[in-house]
Amino acid sequence: MPRFRRTALAAALTIVTAALSTAVALPAPATAALPTAAVALGDSFISGEGAGAYTPVVDANGVSQGFPGWTAPNNNAYFCHRSANASLNQANLPGIQNRFNLACSGGQPRDIATASAAREKGRTVAAQLDQLRAVAQTQDIDLVLIGLGSNNSSFTFGSVAEKCANRFIADAWTGWWEFWAYLGGPVEQKPCSDADLATAAQISAATAETTAAVRQILTTLDQVDADGQHRVVFQDYTNPLPLDLNPAYYEEDGRDDTRDKFRDLGAERYAAGCPIHRASLAPGHRFSQGLGGIVKSTRDTLAAEFPADDLVYLNVQRAFDGARLCESTSSPTGALATPIRLQDGATGTFVTSLAGKDKIAIQRIANTCVSYFQTCQESWHPNATGHQVLGQCLASAAVTASRAVSCVRAGDGTISVS
Repeated sequence: MPRFRRTALAAALTIVTAALSTAVALPAPATAALPTAAVALGDSFISGEGAGAYTPVVDANGVSQGFPGWTAPNNNAYFCHRSANASLNQANLPGIQNRFNLACSGGQPRDIATASAAREKGRTVAAQLDQLRAVAQTQDIDLVLIGLGSNNSSFTFGSVAEKCANRFIADAWTGWWEFWAYLGGPVEQKPCSDADLATAAQISAATAETTAAVRQILTTLDQVDADGQHRVVFQDYTNPLPLDLNPAYYEEDGRDDTRDKFRDLGAERYAAGCPIHRASLAPGHRFSQGLGGIVKSTRDTLAAEFPADDLVYLNVQRAFDGARLCESTSSPTGALATPIRLQDGATGTFVTSLAGKDKIAIQRIANTCVSYFQTCQESWHPNATGHQVLGQCLASAAVTASRAVSCVRAGDGTISVS
């Protein structure tokens, strides 16, 4: 057969075959859409510390850990304190079918890519990125809430809170000439200064750590998210204490906190949830603003690196205005944060009053927190009502067209996001 005829025949057969294939081809089976999900990553302000209703947490070995008892090692996964009342669970998020809280109280930037048990005082849970990848296998992740930066290699929120509260308690119950010893040694009795909380160098180092960790989150999300479409909300931190205490807490029995020994005042402020020197409050708010700076800087840096990603900064530093501890005479009733909570031994019963207790009893109670951190780790975190407010903030941040929003509580209790 001439070459031309073979070629023509082959071409004709190809056309016929293609036509037949088109005529009989069946539509490809539709791929079932994955359910949509919102995911929380980060530390205690996201996990729901202080909000109660803590759920079992699967540890690094795949074992679900329920409450292990007050004397259990604090590295138990349960003490991540993932709350059913956390803001992620209380926010109105239309279109979201499932919610996954992967945050862990005490979480640090290094816990994002590495199991936290690898560091001192870390809990026995898998790296948060590994947990995120597991969720992405069955879920279309549409919203991610990140709260990260308050704990890092330089400082932690818990250590800062403990330092300033302990100084006040030590000052209230002992004279400047007396020896005051916790398990960790003598405690200062003067108010906290800015340098006591975090130096500029420490804030800078924490910013770099946080940025590196969130960069890993964004990279992973772009790899595993089913449709590649997701919003990431960077939430910062709200201070549980006001800029100044209500005047009712200024002095008691003729003594204020600039005097030596003021036990009645110490007991009064403890009962109200704010065992703190008034002089420590302004440094504490500058510290909170510094944490906000860490979060905003992280978001802005990564927005430049990931221009196609949907990244929103949520400022909640004024979300508790007017409802902080000791802003009103009814405190802690009506406050949006938990008071300082201590136990006299790991009994499960919180000490609500220090009235009439001597310095030996105070020392014993304080040392319980050192030995069994779970007995006091809820202190000065948002409570369930506080997380409800943060949930309103998150709901607005989830749909805003802005790249940065502020959530503010008005005097009448209404919450606005702008």
